[in-house]
Amino acid sequence: MPRPDRSKSSSTLTPEQEAEVRAIYAEIEKRALPRDCSMRTGCCHFRIAGHTPLLTRGEALFLAKGVRASGRAKLKPHPDGACPLLGSDGKCAAYAHRPFGCRTHFCAAAGGMYPRKHVADLIQRLEALDEKLGGDGSRGLEGALAAVL
Repeated sequence: MPRPDRSKSSSTLTPEQEAEVRAIYAEIEKRALPRDCSMRTGCCHFRIAGHTPLLTRGEALFLAKGVRASGRAKLKPHPDGACPLLGSDGKCAAYAHRPFGCRTHFCAAAGGMYPRKHVADLIQRLEALDEKLGGDGSRGLEGALAAVL
């Protein structure tokens, strides 16, 4: 079955859809895996770290809400290839709205990546929401966010 045209999709989440994203993120916090991330930013330097978080449409829309709340209307590339959400203070401008990939820690200093077996059910929930929203799968943070801002 073909997916809906993304250009006709809403640019915001309904309260129910936002509640689902928040519930998924809250569940990550409940998982008893040792982590120590208090706004570390090593993993935010994509070029150096060698990875970029992938976002589903629901995550991108949720992150866009945080970006707008920070006073930004669009992304400005970071000069050293870091996440465009890193502020001049070196902190994430939308930390409370950060995506699943950022929450499940690429950062070795924070405890490394979550084993997939501990988060596969949450990934499936994000993918199901992506399908409901007319998404076409995960995309790199910058492209996914730019598409919804």
